[in-house]
Amino acid sequence: MSQMMSGGAEQPPGGEPAEPPELEDRPRTVRAAEQLDSAALGAYVARELGGTETLAIEQFPGGHSNLTYLIRHGAHEYVLRRPPVGSKVKSAHDMGREVAVLSKLAPVWPLAPKVLAYCPDDSVLGAPFYLMERRRGVILRKELPSGLTLDAEAASRLCGLLVDAFAALHSVDYVAAGLAEFGKPAGYIERQVKGWTERYAGSQTDDIPVVTSVAAWLAANRPAEGSPRLLHNDFKFDNVIFDRSLTRITGILDWEMSTLGDPLMDLGTALGYWVHVDDPPPLQLLRFGLTSLPGMWTRDELARRYLAATGRPATSLVFYYAFGLFKTAVVAQQIYYRYAKGLTKDPRFAVFIHGVRALSEQAQSSIDRDRL
Repeated sequence: MSQMMSGGAEQPPGGEPAEPPELEDRPRTVRAAEQLDSAALGAYVARELGGTETLAIEQFPGGHSNLTYLIRHGAHEYVLRRPPVGSKVKSAHDMGREVAVLSKLAPVWPLAPKVLAYCPDDSVLGAPFYLMERRRGVILRKELPSGLTLDAEAASRLCGLLVDAFAALHSVDYVAAGLAEFGKPAGYIERQVKGWTERYAGSQTDDIPVVTSVAAWLAANRPAEGSPRLLHNDFKFDNVIFDRSLTRITGILDWEMSTLGDPLMDLGTALGYWVHVDDPPPLQLLRFGLTSLPGMWTRDELARRYLAATGRPATSLVFYYAFGLFKTAVVAQQIYYRYAKGLTKDPRFAVFIHGVRALSEQAQSSIDRDRL
């Protein structure tokens, strides 16, 4: 659910100029409840990155998890990431985790943005945060940016680019990159099913029996573990930056849930975000990208391309898809919990309980039909 906007101070790989304003994510005035201490942050930036200029702070309006800001400091631009206000689940917003993976991954994989500074404690802003390079480009969200058209051929090309980048991430030698201790891949599937089930119980606000039904099925139908890889765990269109021609990916964003584990679990999460044009109307409201446009691949086509690129077996795909939907439902529940308890007043979150139900019903439907 989380989504990080164009993320530091350097041009994207290849040296393209900044995109026209109508095609790139633009920050807005910071929401009242999510203001940053500009004086404290300015002193920190000057100390860590140099310069004495006054800071200008804006906030990227999207995203449902970690908060993302654009920091202008003289001629430099940085992106700041910090946990949400009032979060109940600290482990889901571990800034150190994002810093750890990006610091090791960026030198060996060009699509990972560079971390520029990290404050691991509450001393500056009342919460840990980090600053990263800003990469400009086009991020495709639920609706096309103004001035951009997309025919079926271009839509199909985007799907190929997305899946190939995903497969490339799973081919990174995480041991050589220095990430061997980044996670505990043994028993990953069992821990994930158990952990997300417990997170739901800890943030439950409404009685939705289908959530419990899906959780029980997942616990009873776990497949054997595959060989581990570095996982993104939130791979979807609005966490990917494309160049203006939409022929190349220039950055991958939002690494807060990355870890080591079975890559087919990562595939399941990605499939869980992929909404077909003929999926039920409640699911259409939850789509995270342009996946229902003419030319977009089906979930099955997406999975087959990934499996062909990675050489992994095409088994238990319904389990991985159902898990992806279930996990996203739990994330939606955690966000709604913050709203229901008055920990955030963001009006976008008022309807998230309906998303919990719709995602869980889709998972149950896939289980019952035994297909994606």
